[in-house]
Amino acid sequence: MDSKWIALGLMTALAALMIAAAISDVRSRTISNRLNLAMAALAPLFWVASGLAPWPDMLMQAGAAFAVFLLFLGLFAIGAMGGGDVKMIGAVMLWVSLPLMLPTLTIMAIAGGLLSIILLIQHKWRPSAMSQQVPYGVAIAAAGLWALHQHYFNQFEAIGAS
Repeated sequence: MDSKWIALGLMTALAALMIAAAISDVRSRTISNRLNLAMAALAPLFWVASGLAPWPDMLMQAGAAFAVFLLFLGLFAIGAMGGGDVKMIGAVMLWVSLPLMLPTLTIMAIAGGLLSIILLIQHKWRPSAMSQQVPYGVAIAAAGLWALHQHYFNQFEAIGAS
């Protein structure tokens, strides 16, 4: 079987896992550790199927994803994000190519901001005594799906390659 098809199958699995995490986050405001672990565990298989060299490509990919994870771990430490969200960001970033990491984080921030605005408007229309938590897994999944789109389905390769 061609490794390109294996990579596409793994990307499809990632998409399904991200959508499941987003749905779980909307319903219960939690993201399962099993979903995050599955996303992270499949990433090295994707690297091999995509033809990344063990040195330095795989190491750089893992190191950059870990750096992003540490950045968001700081946000968790000050209470700005949930632990499941931080783990999901780290797992998804294992899949995002280095040139697409910053654009993916930008898409995630925009999606998270829009989601926050929607929830704020909803809270104003239907006041509730409960604290309003943002299901940030939705924004992470949206950004991850965008990054997957850039990898295989971008008609304008210069956009995804810059």
